[in-house]
Amino acid sequence: MSDTNTATAPVTPADAVTGMVGHVLDVAATWTGWDGEPAHVDGRVYTPHKAVRRVADHLIDHLAELEARLAGEPPQPDHWHASAITTDADRAPFTQEDLDEARSRLTRLARIWADRLGALTAEQLDHSPGEGWTFRELALHVAESAYYADAVGELS
Repeated sequence: MSDTNTATAPVTPADAVTGMVGHVLDVAATWTGWDGEPAHVDGRVYTPHKAVRRVADHLIDHLAELEARLAGEPPQPDHWHASAITTDADRAPFTQEDLDEARSRLTRLARIWADRLGALTAEQLDHSPGEGWTFRELALHVAESAYYADAVGELS
């Protein structure tokens, strides 16, 4: 009898991004009963809306970088205030409708990422044009956006 390899396949960059969004949305599903008290983590303030905003902004920012570099253009500098600010909109109640909107927005962004990454060769993923992280590293960096949802945490 031979041993079979039961190890799982390495996570692809696309899987890392879509998996992160799936995790964020699973955590966000617990936020509709949020009591309005922000979480204080690492010297910053986090709310459900802010977490969704930051995940979406991170996906958009680095997708724009990836596309610019593929086009041979320098990436446009970002001017996000990022997690340094908490807007009045970030402090709004997080409703079922907000969750539905987050699901639509983040799922579509994750699909765009997965489609783009899936169209790249291993060479393009690991030896990406322009300056900065390789596209594989960029995808894994974007996957770290789960941090924002984890900062708020599960609330039910």
